[in-house]
Amino acid sequence: MGRATFLEIVLAILLPPLGVFLQYECREEFWICLVLTLFGYLPGIIYAIYILTK
Repeated sequence: MGRATFLEIVLAILLPPLGVFLQYECREEFWICLVLTLFGYLPGIIYAIYILTK
């Protein structure tokens, strides 16, 4: 885990939950990203990039 492809990073910027879904499927990381994206687009992007690159 933690090895994101270029496509996943681009998707994490455009649609944060989709980028996380490709890596983690429907685990808690996806749901956290979805909620953060609903509260604000920028928190969703930051979390998605963080979770994909950690």
